[in-house]
Amino acid sequence: MSTLLDGLSTEHRRRLRDAAPGAELAASPMLATLSDRRDFGRGGWIFERKLDGIRLLAVRERGRVRLLSRTGRSLNGSYPEIVEALEAQDCDDFTADGEVVAFSAGRTDFSRLQQRMQLTDPDQARTTGVAVTYYLFDLLRLDGQDVRGLPLRARKSLLRSALRFRGPLRFTAHRNQGGQGLLDDACRRGWEGLIAKVADGRYVTRRSPDWLKLKCASGQEFVVGGFTEPAGSRVGLGALLLGYYEDGRLRYAGKVGTGYDHATLLDLRRRLDQLATRRSPFAEPVREKGAHWAEPELVAETGFTEWTRDGRLRHPRFLGLREDKKPGDVVRERPRRG
Repeated sequence: MSTLLDGLSTEHRRRLRDAAPGAELAASPMLATLSDRRDFGRGGWIFERKLDGIRLLAVRERGRVRLLSRTGRSLNGSYPEIVEALEAQDCDDFTADGEVVAFSAGRTDFSRLQQRMQLTDPDQARTTGVAVTYYLFDLLRLDGQDVRGLPLRARKSLLRSALRFRGPLRFTAHRNQGGQGLLDDACRRGWEGLIAKVADGRYVTRRSPDWLKLKCASGQEFVVGGFTEPAGSRVGLGALLLGYYEDGRLRYAGKVGTGYDHATLLDLRRRLDQLATRRSPFAEPVREKGAHWAEPELVAETGFTEWTRDGRLRHPRFLGLREDKKPGDVVRERPRRG
């Protein structure tokens, strides 16, 4: 057992288990639950910045570093500088959890990160000019031991001690008190929101109310089920037709026609033409003029102001495609009350 693990209390050492392979542990990351809770006065929570990037699990084992999306896809080619930074660590056996982001004008920018997300060649990734930062916030495995059963504070302490945070690697700091005031401050700074976490909670392989998403604005991912033709001088497409799954059926949520640049419109049209199908994938009739249908395989991150009474998105805007989420996992996010 490592010196770091030797330093744990007797109670915490009892919670350790021999670990499964790192990639196996990374296959089912813990997920947060959307919430409208703002009163955390009783304590027992910590608060981290909600980042506008993609989930990234890092595994170093037997001299090899692997970067994995939350769906298990290898991302080594997309972020070679992160691979190198993890290979340079003295600690050679760990599985860590975090988020990779790109910045623009001091704020995380999901659309800028898109330029790296689509690439699998390390040389192409380096020549984009888009710098990325990997914020690590949790630890699942260390020196052959499964540490998911330890309290969150203990896991974060081990993470901070086990790795050197320099170059593209950053440790995700937290606050010990929060609520509406802290969220208001985060929103004024242009952040996406906060993640509230139970301080002594374990790391579990499912969506959990022990991690809560507190958002500054509405937004979530949707499945793309089709598109409309462009009008006027526009190219590619007019709008994406979006939906979410409910009881195994793809429910229509509306269309999004803003948030695209020229290159994105052409790329989306190319992808959707390859997924073309004659039948609508939506469970209910979609009466959009000039609609084309597509197999529901693409997932689009979308911001919007609110849901309308008839279950449609108000003022949606396209933010980018998500390669790290399975279409079948996309449901309508409803805030957990209290």
